[in-house]
Amino acid sequence: MRLVHLDLKGAAPRVSYLEQVFPLLSQLGANGILIEYEDMFPFKGELEILKSPYAYSEEDIERIQQLAELNKLEVVPLVQTFGHVEFILKHEKYQHLREVERFPNSFNPHAPDTLALLKSILSQVIEKHRRSTWIHIGADEVFHLGEGMDSKNWMSRNKGDTGTMYLKHIKEVLGFISMQYWGLRALMWDDMLRKISVGALRALVACVCLAAVPFLTKYAESGFDVVWFASAFKGTTGPVQSWTPLSYHLKNHLSWLKVMQALPQLAPLRFQGIVLTGWQRYDHYSVLCELLPVSIPSLAICLQTLVNGGFTEETKRKVLATLGFQSMQLEQSTCEGRGVFPGAEIYHMVEQVNGHLKESILKALEEESTIKGWFSPYHRKRQFGNPRNMENFGSKVLKLHEDWESFVRELRAQLETVYFPDTVEEWMEENVNPYLDQLRDLVRDYQ
Repeated sequence: MRLVHLDLKGAAPRVSYLEQVFPLLSQLGANGILIEYEDMFPFKGELEILKSPYAYSEEDIERIQQLAELNKLEVVPLVQTFGHVEFILKHEKYQHLREVERFPNSFNPHAPDTLALLKSILSQVIEKHRRSTWIHIGADEVFHLGEGMDSKNWMSRNKGDTGTMYLKHIKEVLGFISMQYWGLRALMWDDMLRKISVGALRALVACVCLAAVPFLTKYAESGFDVVWFASAFKGTTGPVQSWTPLSYHLKNHLSWLKVMQALPQLAPLRFQGIVLTGWQRYDHYSVLCELLPVSIPSLAICLQTLVNGGFTEETKRKVLATLGFQSMQLEQSTCEGRGVFPGAEIYHMVEQVNGHLKESILKALEEESTIKGWFSPYHRKRQFGNPRNMENFGSKVLKLHEDWESFVRELRAQLETVYFPDTVEEWMEENVNPYLDQLRDLVRDYQ
């Protein structure tokens, strides 16, 4: 299986955009999607507080699954069950379930309400995904585990460590899933398991499949017979990355192909699938990384590399033809040509913002000696200047301002076709306004 990860804890696309993207994913070689809903799920009743104001409706969730089915994509929902639960624990209502009171990252596994809450979250998500044969329970990066008082007491009473405590909670979650939803298979990330002993891991074998890195010998010895891998097509090269580095992600997939080729030596461990992760934020509180339309060329390269067992000239030709580009420069992370994939306009416009906005504005403000000499912050503050010198730079600055304002209006319109208003605002505030506002202020003072 080749699952493309949709991380909806930031920049969740409108369903109308997914409608255009799913056929492309299928064409490029994906046969499933891993959907990390977080606050985009239409939680009901007690849990309604967890919903974003822009959360999908129940009809949207149904439509997403129909679109996936239409394009032969298996849907695997992802529900975080231990760490990365800021979207839950940031609410005052659930603050008492934090492992460490100050930090909203991780659940306290000893609080009786923790498991009860998780059961109702899992039930609501699973009930709306009755066609799915898999559920992903996350369970990665459980920061501060063992630092809360309850955990310290538990460890001293049971002569245990954080590993035993971690496994105990995971087994409770998996126990609930296998009791309530017979036949539903569970997946989890493996980073927390890497330090846990082979003997302790044996208890998990029957219940869960791992999305793993090469700790494969250890997992084979623990009795696992099936393993998944997790690569990345975007969202791993920095929390404020706005442009996807193509050769970096291609190399990541070429490394995974080597691991896959070596796997037969570890029989009976079988390779079952790979998740191409595409993180949209590092956590619920961080800024947005690369938008999905910006990273579609990277996703296309990565998927086709997996399908073809390498990045050959043939692979490259297929990617260019599918995306409607003439050529690509992997090292420069650029693609030449109009592009015919969903969101191609956004791809090109973000490239402009990335490559020229900051540069052109700073050049005008920093390098124009008339501005520095006759229209400094001192002059502007006191509204004191010589019209003769001001006219020297005026028309140039006004034109630069007008050009960027009209470009940004068009960019905003394009973003609004794909994203909800909160994403558009956030992206503009992070990537456009810090530079354009400087120019706007200058023009206002000039006028």
